[in-house]
Amino acid sequence: MKNNTFESVPLLRIVVSLMTGILVGEYVAMPLPLCVTFMALVVLALLLWKFPLLQSVTITLCFLVLGAVLIQRQKNQQVSWPEGEVCYEAVVLTDPVEKPKTMAVDILLPANHRKLKAYLYKDDRSRALSVGDGLRIQSRIQSEQRFLDRTFVSSWKWKKVNLSLKGLSRLERTKLFFLKQRSRLLKRLSSRGLSDEQYAIVAAMALGDKSALTKDLREIYNVTGASHVLALSGLHLGIIYVLLSLLIRGRHWQAFSQLTIVMCIWAFVFLVGMPVSAVRSAFMLSLYALLSLGHRNKMTVNTLAFTAIVLLMMSPQSLLDVGFQMSFLSVFAILIFLPLFEMVFSQQYLMDHRLLKWIWSMLSVSFAAQLGVAPLIAYYFGRFSTIFLLTNFIVIPAATLILYLSLVVLVIPSLAFLLVELVSLLNAVLTRLSVIPGASIEGLHPSIIQVAMMYVIIAAVYLLIIRLSRSI
Repeated sequence: MKNNTFESVPLLRIVVSLMTGILVGEYVAMPLPLCVTFMALVVLALLLWKFPLLQSVTITLCFLVLGAVLIQRQKNQQVSWPEGEVCYEAVVLTDPVEKPKTMAVDILLPANHRKLKAYLYKDDRSRALSVGDGLRIQSRIQSEQRFLDRTFVSSWKWKKVNLSLKGLSRLERTKLFFLKQRSRLLKRLSSRGLSDEQYAIVAAMALGDKSALTKDLREIYNVTGASHVLALSGLHLGIIYVLLSLLIRGRHWQAFSQLTIVMCIWAFVFLVGMPVSAVRSAFMLSLYALLSLGHRNKMTVNTLAFTAIVLLMMSPQSLLDVGFQMSFLSVFAILIFLPLFEMVFSQQYLMDHRLLKWIWSMLSVSFAAQLGVAPLIAYYFGRFSTIFLLTNFIVIPAATLILYLSLVVLVIPSLAFLLVELVSLLNAVLTRLSVIPGASIEGLHPSIIQVAMMYVIIAAVYLLIIRLSRSI
């Protein structure tokens, strides 16, 4: 059996060292000058070229120190806001979301490239805001740990202005352009006869906008273990990749077709606001497309580790994001556990029984992904869904159809009734499943130590199965 060990996936050791360094830099005061320490370790690693083991250990330490350097550098770049009110200009990044007393919007400050969550007094002016509008605001800004800093703005302390975007980087202007297009598409979807609940599901699955999801709707999807289809990830980008691969075929122009598909994938990621899980998936699909040209093994733990290294070096604080943790752990679990599940039936037997192959593939991927994230779900959300395997047989095909139908409805509005019926059926089924006794185990509150021990147990079971399979 072919398996991934530390020897066959050297980048895994490096990314673990980088992550450890980021955590150390975030929570521990470092007495040593980190940059000097990092440079000294790099020089030492180069000098140890005749001693592979020592060189390997030194390289590992290099990435550990690099992680601490990166996180402390990002923390030092954070803006310190004045105590009182300040006057500033901002550009609106999201359509306003109605709260009990305010309208919430995300805004970007061109002066320092910082994002804020702004809560504007609810009136006709704040309701009429749209993506790309310029604002001049006077308010007090409150700093938040690991979340967007926020500000509460009275009705008379803001006004719309014509704002120059020259202060924004090319990347920020590109993201703003795509966000405007998403806002237009969302408005077109909302005018297709969907109810509030139906629109909320379609907007989340197709365009990554979860602002319309109600607390009750989120609860239904969480209890049934279907919440992952509401967060754009590898599932959604994989569906789009397959569709584009069918539409853009060209054996004689394979490089051109793969480049076109990758560009479309990244355009979609910009369109949905570049969430961490979508960026990770797009990066991996880009590597998949590149490696497919050389007919190499495309999806490996090394590929995932390389993706994590690149993303963490660009934004080390992403490691502290729940979405980042769950996205990478679910894919990592799939990559290492799926080969074990594939041993249960021979490939020839599965090829002769296509229905069994589909059922077993769905079960294997769902169970592997759940193994990777179950301890985190218990830690962050205090629950565990016991019917996630059943739910995935429903929501994954439904999510595929909803995504495809959403694209069709934007072009052919008369087919919107199909989307309405499908989303209504999905919500009705999940609502029924959510009230099944024991559908979700509630009140779980494991500590960090307990979560770590869960992962140790999972790793020990994996290594035991690997050893037993080698002895057979």
